[in-house]
Amino acid sequence: MTLLLFIEQLINGLQFGLMLFLMAVGVTLVFGVMRVINLAHGSMFMVGGYFLVAAYSATRSYALALPLAITGVVAVAVVMELLVLRPLYGREPLDQVLATFGMTMFFNEAVVVIWGREPLSFAIPPLLNGYVQILPGISYPVFRLTISGVAIVVGLLLYLFIAHTRLGALIRAGSESREKREIVAALGVNIGFLYTLVFALGAALAGLAGMMTGPLLSVEPGIGDPILILTLVVIVIGGFGSIRGALAGALIVGVFDTFSRVLVPQLFGLSASSALTGMAVYILMAAILIYSRTGLFTPQRG
Repeated sequence: MTLLLFIEQLINGLQFGLMLFLMAVGVTLVFGVMRVINLAHGSMFMVGGYFLVAAYSATRSYALALPLAITGVVAVAVVMELLVLRPLYGREPLDQVLATFGMTMFFNEAVVVIWGREPLSFAIPPLLNGYVQILPGISYPVFRLTISGVAIVVGLLLYLFIAHTRLGALIRAGSESREKREIVAALGVNIGFLYTLVFALGAALAGLAGMMTGPLLSVEPGIGDPILILTLVVIVIGGFGSIRGALAGALIVGVFDTFSRVLVPQLFGLSASSALTGMAVYILMAAILIYSRTGLFTPQRG
């Protein structure tokens, strides 16, 4: 592997990791506050892509389509939280897992009914369609750099929201322990509204990730399922309930997965689609769990 190829793959891995971070931070917030492992989170990634295709087809403007698509994802998430998850908060965790898994199948079939089984694609916005020279001999797509930039900005805004607003303080309190959630409720805070807000925020982040990767990947039924699996790997590596762990785990998985898909075929004489190539990131997860069975950044809970 040449130095130029190494740098290019490193940037690709960081960009992929930042996209995974948008997914992982949503799962982390929902689990941290609501104690729900949302297996329908990948469906929000898929629905975001479909909504952007539909909104762009109607408006022919990405500036209008993006906020419309995010609003649609948030609306779907709110309805799902109110009708499906809220009645299950007092039930066993397995009931919540089965319910969100069922919602995944529902969303996969719903997009087939509405848009069909054929993959949908849409062009990169003209303003972002081009290359920029980041180093001598390395030209990189502007759109991929934009994805990384948006993910970084969203991460910073999320940090400011969580760390420096009243709602963020309530989310932090709700995520630390059951006792603190009870104190928050005793102070008159509407816990139901807080849960809906957190769930909608997580869905919006997943939908945004799906919208940004839509021009790079065809939008098709079930596209969010493999992304969800990688997201869960990120969370296991970083530690459940830790936003810092979600970021670290996403960057680790993004870079490792990108390099493994280049190096494993070369080292073992395999094709890029070989099962061993896809297994590499799970071997990494197993190795990290041997080192720390709770992940790298599991938060301490009181």
